[in-house]
Amino acid sequence: MKRLTKRNNLLLWIVTVWLATACSTTKHLPEGETLYTGIKDITVQNPDPTSTGNTALEEVEGAISIAPNNSFLGSAKYRIPFPFGLWVYNRFERYEKGVGKWIFDKLASEPVLLSTVNPETRVKVATNLLRNYGYFNGQVTYQVDSTKNPRAVKLSYDVDMGRPYFLDSIMYEGFMPRADSLIRSHASEQLIHKGDNFNVNQLEAERQRLVSLMRDNGYYYFRSDFITFLADTLIRPGYVNLKVVAKKSIPQEGLKQYYLGNTSVYLTGYNGERPTDSLKTRTFTVHYPGEKPGIRFGVLRGRFLYRKGELYSQKRQDYTQEALARLGAFKFTEMNYIPRGDSLLNDTLDIRVNAMFDLPYDSELEFNVTTKSTKQTGPGAIFNLSRRNFRGMGASLNLKLRGSYEWQTSSTVDGESSVMNSYELGAELSLEFPRIILPFIKKRINPFKFPSNTYFRIYGEQVNRARYFKMLSFGGTVSYDFRSSPMSKHTVTPFQLVFNTLQHRTAAFDSIATANPMLFHSLDDQFIPSISYTYTYDNAFLKKKNQLWWEGSVTSAGNITSLIYAAFGQKFSQKDKKLLGTPFAQFMKFTSDIRLLHNFNEKHQLATRLMGGIIYSYGNKTIAPYSEQFYVGGANSIRAFTIRSIGPGSFHPKESAAYSYVDETGDLKLEANAEYRFRLLSNLAGGNLNGAVFLDAGNVWLLRDDPARPGAQFTLDKFFDHIALGTGVGIRYDMSFIVLRLDMGIALHVPYETGKGGYYNIPRFKDGLGIHFAIGYPF
Repeated sequence: MKRLTKRNNLLLWIVTVWLATACSTTKHLPEGETLYTGIKDITVQNPDPTSTGNTALEEVEGAISIAPNNSFLGSAKYRIPFPFGLWVYNRFERYEKGVGKWIFDKLASEPVLLSTVNPETRVKVATNLLRNYGYFNGQVTYQVDSTKNPRAVKLSYDVDMGRPYFLDSIMYEGFMPRADSLIRSHASEQLIHKGDNFNVNQLEAERQRLVSLMRDNGYYYFRSDFITFLADTLIRPGYVNLKVVAKKSIPQEGLKQYYLGNTSVYLTGYNGERPTDSLKTRTFTVHYPGEKPGIRFGVLRGRFLYRKGELYSQKRQDYTQEALARLGAFKFTEMNYIPRGDSLLNDTLDIRVNAMFDLPYDSELEFNVTTKSTKQTGPGAIFNLSRRNFRGMGASLNLKLRGSYEWQTSSTVDGESSVMNSYELGAELSLEFPRIILPFIKKRINPFKFPSNTYFRIYGEQVNRARYFKMLSFGGTVSYDFRSSPMSKHTVTPFQLVFNTLQHRTAAFDSIATANPMLFHSLDDQFIPSISYTYTYDNAFLKKKNQLWWEGSVTSAGNITSLIYAAFGQKFSQKDKKLLGTPFAQFMKFTSDIRLLHNFNEKHQLATRLMGGIIYSYGNKTIAPYSEQFYVGGANSIRAFTIRSIGPGSFHPKESAAYSYVDETGDLKLEANAEYRFRLLSNLAGGNLNGAVFLDAGNVWLLRDDPARPGAQFTLDKFFDHIALGTGVGIRYDMSFIVLRLDMGIALHVPYETGKGGYYNIPRFKDGLGIHFAIGYPF
């Protein structure tokens, strides 16, 4: 027995030694190199709690915080205990071909070496950062800490911020009288002030402000290197006396204001055809290939947001280039300014614009597939075809065709199996103008500064619920969107008219009218005349760690129509009013969707979303149209469930119910999602393979009690029990221009009775699995 024990211990010792050798993280490091395993500690002395101090410290930590191998969420301090990439590197580094080489190329992680981290250089950079923020006495040092592995080390840093310096007096000197007067007249826009922390970044921002101010007022040749700063820290300890000085060596062109002359536009065909003819007015000439310019003269001229004789303006140049780009007609445009004669003797700049037409057509095809182990599956497709520069108007004509199917592959519909349960088909034709167009108003509205658009749209959609009904919806909209700032977009829809008609209904559908009148009346033939306003906030262009996107919308339907009827003697609250012989809906609808993306680094992100909506019908119709009601589930919602398979509330029709697939919608919706995204493989066939872990929750409810759907009405006491919850994992293949996504949702809780007790009330694990293939990120 003792011999057996000794033999087992020896075998265990051999296996342990073999595993330790096989899983070494430093065995094949280059000679003389040391593995960097992260930061042990960062000590901060004399911290400055102000916003400037926090920003400075954040940048300092960013300069010294280098993530080691198997970092946790990109952290420089915390690591995942299993350095798989390093194991693969050390095990397969010797292979030069075959499977071993493929495994090395795809799965190995290059060791992060101490020499690569180069802490000596990093502390110098970090110290300079402190001084850039006015911490002239600040200092950053480091030390190397040993680990159990003699060829692996950690680093510790000590950050002494010292005391900050502040701006005292600020003077602008050396500018020509006209330029000096211009600077003084815009003093309220100054970015540096007495009492501010000394900050090199703010000084550079002030320099760029002055350059922009000069260039926006005719100083075409003015550059940033014409301005320098003189700082004196000796007059008052802890303070900086600052002078913003124009250099004495500025060339004469930089001190002179220039005016705009004639404009010549040279258009090149999308196959490279050179201009052969021209169309000219007194100050504006278009040179074009072929028999016609290819774009209407007035449309093109209207994008140039200046006139002859005006002072040159960098801002107007930028707006003009953006306006030309937004026409969608050109692959590229470039503007060149040519001095008329000697630039020292003449103050006029003629403009030459080179532009090349883009291909006239663009198309896009998207597929998505949703499947669920509860015997529902459904593919879908969207096809977009766009005609750029339609009829030379600089507008885009777009045709969108979409379709989706859903099969019920069990014997739950009239006892038959493999029955096609439903389909949806839609077509949409829209005309988009990159400007505001109002009837009877020829003057340009908001012609520059921020983009604006006008949309005219007509569409039709057919929804078929096999063995129950077929509904046709068609209508049209006119909408405008414009930006009041780079982050804020407003969308106004002053006209939208939709007509819903039930083309066909079966005896089975008629039989449920008495049992479920609310559902039945939501599908009535009716007009939906509405107006709406949507506000969207998006700060993604700032490229911050935390990116916020929020959209709120309000829709009013039937109210203006009712007011018109009231003007002719019918009460506003009167029911059964008709438009063209058909009743119209009357409701108010509010929606809100807020999304926050936190970037740990390029390879790790946490995305969250909170959204909700409410629709309240009254007056002419007290039941919201079926097409306007809310639902949850699907590839972009709660991914453990298919579309319209949850709610309202705790209500859930039995699979044998006649109306089990037409009524899981509601008047109130709440949904929350969280998704952690991480990089799996980089540069895989031209794209990145990313993984995701997600958690989704939400439901829909009714605002009014419906006896046919017990438990569907919203109540606070049952709120948490009514929340459907699902988790899951997914993979995304990101090729930058398109993202292919595959998600597997796992249900954790459903709000209805399943016969199983406890919070996890899914009868069988496979009953709670949902698989979705889609294009793009869910949010």
